[in-house]
Amino acid sequence: MLEDTQNGLSARLGRSVQVYDLSQPLENGMPCSPSHPGFHMALMRRHGDLMRGAGSGSNEIITLGGHVGTHVDALAHVAAEGVLYGGIDAVANSVGGRHRELGAETIAPMLCRGVLLDIPRALGVSRLEAGYGVTASDLEAALGDGHVAAGDVVLVRTGWPQVYTDAQTYIGHPGGAPGVTGAGAQWLVDHGVRAAGTDTIAFDQISPGAGHSQMPAHHILLVKHGVHIIEVLNLEELSTHPVREFTFVMIPLRLVGATGSPVRPLAVVESPTPEARL
Repeated sequence: MLEDTQNGLSARLGRSVQVYDLSQPLENGMPCSPSHPGFHMALMRRHGDLMRGAGSGSNEIITLGGHVGTHVDALAHVAAEGVLYGGIDAVANSVGGRHRELGAETIAPMLCRGVLLDIPRALGVSRLEAGYGVTASDLEAALGDGHVAAGDVVLVRTGWPQVYTDAQTYIGHPGGAPGVTGAGAQWLVDHGVRAAGTDTIAFDQISPGAGHSQMPAHHILLVKHGVHIIEVLNLEELSTHPVREFTFVMIPLRLVGATGSPVRPLAVVESPTPEARL
């Protein structure tokens, strides 16, 4: 299906493009943060259960939290000292079973410049170690002679999807998981990003044995500066492309009053010329 999208875009734009799917599939048994309800799907009606003449239909029921699989955090997701972004009282905002302000329905669709910061490539490794903290210096090293402009979306690759099929390892129990430190999050803010994402389950650095108790990057991005966080990306295929900037496309679901939304982000990359491949 992505090939059809890719071919259609290439024809409309008059130049060759490649489209990369940055999401992880949603399926039973997938990794899920211990703080959130997991993903469950079951067929409620199978073909043959109910026949209408020669035809039949099949359907399912799906239950999941807003922070399962590849997703974006709404600004209502995290509070610090009882306050959400913009000084909104977090408790009062959640009365009535949904957030009155800053819910997932307020996350604007994103069609903008994206930048990939490949930390393992910058450090000369295939993936970061469990519990590794991505610092501002790491982000600078991965950026190299590139640049981040105000309004960009920056995606930070750790290589952690390489352990995605081992759910306990991926979520960081008990060995921790790589992620962005508080100083790294401030670097992103200082560069004016509209959103930041990683290929881990928590964005923040998860130290061995610490669990998800300390989340300074979430506080800096969501609460202090109103920067959305995207988690559980799959950046492995995109990282094989020689170009580090692209058109980023992401459309959240309009889940009124929710704290997050599943998404299927895309990176649209102009195919390099033969000279660029040398």
